[in-house]
This record gives sequence, C-alpha cells and structure tokens, in this order.
Amino acid sequence: MERFAFIIHPLEIQDVARKFPSAQRMPVTWLETLLRHSPPIKASHITGVRSLRGTEAEGWFIGCLLTSKQMMELPEQDVMEKIIKAAKKAEQLGAGIVGLGAFTAVVGDAGVTVAENVNIAVTTGNSYTVATALEGIRYAADLMEISIEDASVAVLGATGSIGSACARILARDVGHLTMAARSLDKLEHLADRIRGEAGLSPQVTTDIATACREADIVVAVTSATGTIVEPEWLKPGAIVCDVARPRNVSRRVAEVRKDVLVFEGGVVEVPGDVDFGLDFGFPAKTAYACMAETMILALEGRYENFTLGRDLSVEQVDEISRLAARHGFRLAGLRSFERAVTRGWIQQVKENAAKARQRATAKGF
Repeated sequence: MERFAFIIHPLEIQDVARKFPSAQRMPVTWLETLLRHSPPIKASHITGVRSLRGTEAEGWFIGCLLTSKQMMELPEQDVMEKIIKAAKKAEQLGAGIVGLGAFTAVVGDAGVTVAENVNIAVTTGNSYTVATALEGIRYAADLMEISIEDASVAVLGATGSIGSACARILARDVGHLTMAARSLDKLEHLADRIRGEAGLSPQVTTDIATACREADIVVAVTSATGTIVEPEWLKPGAIVCDVARPRNVSRRVAEVRKDVLVFEGGVVEVPGDVDFGLDFGFPAKTAYACMAETMILALEGRYENFTLGRDLSVEQVDEISRLAARHGFRLAGLRSFERAVTRGWIQQVKENAAKARQRATAKGF
C-alpha cells in the first residue's frame, strides 16, 4: 500500500464556519486569530485509490488552518512555519509524499523550503495542473469550434509557475499570445524566452482587461485572493479556463454572459473506488489535478521531490501526463461553478455568441 498526503486550507473564512458550525458565532477577527495559532489537523483519511496496474494507495488531507487572505498578508516566515508543520504532520502519519494545495504552493519559494525541512518528498502538483488545464482548453476549443492554431490566447498571471508553463506550451501551437502580469520586466523576460523556444512573439501587458478583450481563449491563473475577470471584458464566444484557487473569474461572468464558456481547469477523475472522506465540492471520485499529481507519484512509487520552485519544466508536464494515463487518471469533462458542462450547454453558448456578434455587426462595431 502506497501512502500520500495533501495539504489543504480554507480559501475564505466562511469555509471554516461551514466546517465548524460553532465558528459561525465568532467575530471574524477572533476566528482569524484562532486559525493563526491553531496546529495542523488531519482533515480526513483517503481510501480506495487504485491504479489500472493494480497498485493501491491511501492518504490523508492535512488541514493548514490559514485562509488565502492570511497567507498573503501574514509575515511569510509565519506562514511557512505553518505549512512545514502540516507537512511534518503528513510525515508522522506515514505518507511518503505530500502535495501542497492552493496557496500553500504559492507562498515563499513554491515548496523548496518545505522540502528542505521534512524527510518525505514534496510536490506542488503544478505539473499535472498545467497538463489538465491545457487538455481542457483543447477539448473546450474543439466543442466550441475554435481552431487553436488560429486562436488569440491570453494568459493572466503569466509570470507565475503555472502561468509561464501554460504560456510556453501554448506558444508552440496558438496563432497569437498575450501575456498579462504585474511585472512588465518579468513579462518581457518570459517573452524573450518564448521567442527563442517557439518562434512566436507574444504581446505583454500589465492591464488584464486589455489582455482579455481580444482573446478567443483566456487562461486565468493569477495568485489574486479575489476575482479579477469581469464579464464586460470578454468577447462573444470566448473560452475562459480558470485554473486559480480561489477563482480568478467573477461569478457574474456565468450569470451575465451566456455567450461565453467558463470552466475550471484541472478537474480529474481518480481511478478506483476512492473515498476522500471530505466534501470539497466536486462529484464523487474526482479531484483537483494538484491532488491527483500527488496520488500518481505515490502509485508510481516515485517518493521524490517532483514539482518544486517557480520554473516549471515542460518536460515534467509531459512526464506526469504519461504517468497519469498509465495509472488511469483522466480529465473529468468540464465543470463551471459547481456544474457539469454538457453538450447542450455548449450549443447554447455558441448560439448566444452568434446572436451577440450579429447585434454588434448591426450596430457597426
């Protein structure tokens, strides 16, 4: 039996109140103080993960009790100490590898310091997150009848670990690439790298709205703690892949723009009769890709540091894709704001987009 663990944390303070009803009666400031001083917890025991090759694995969700907002605002050293304690909890439970989820993979140096302070392997799961996001984009583009080779693609948060890998891989196939992030210098450096690797010359901008407006496909993967993509910025028929947790895409997009397709990147079907022992909002037997990467490496017996640091390797993305297929992990269709995306939904989006374009043409836009 192979063993793994995965570190989770509440995205918002309201998540804690839902998990612990007694917390609903506490002022937010009190609850945040309590979280700051709370030790890691064993949130659940994961059973039933079984590879197509017959290997079985069990694991644990370890709760690092800080919200996304706290992880970005508290002193980095304090946050790192909390994450390291959670990783050591995984080690004590017998895990051979621990995965870092959501903001635990963003803080500091993306897992490097955590790996230096524990005696088990560490991975951020970002390689498989990229792989499944790109697979989802290609699948969605096919359904929406958008040619990847001719498409204009915008990557938001392009200088981050996941964003830069997405941009570099997409640059091999897309017609036009725009990259957006906070630092223009970092964007220019990445653009130079892509020109050398793929021969494509991306546009760069620090204005997210500008990046979105002409894009056929938007990949949102920033580390913002709140939503940053608004409905007014998107063209009819656009595809938006939201890889970020917490979400980058405003729920208003789904409510207001019935002519665009928004889906969550990195939703994976896990092989076996898996029981996560915890409801994190997904259908049974499905998980985030970052969680799945940790399971894949455990099933493969690869108890070694895999995806760490900011410079994500394209070769690692290719390798984890191969290992995922070997053990029976696969893209679990598309999901958008807790709902499965059906073919009927896609058809309606296409029809709405065609009508929106006709109205724009009639107005002379």
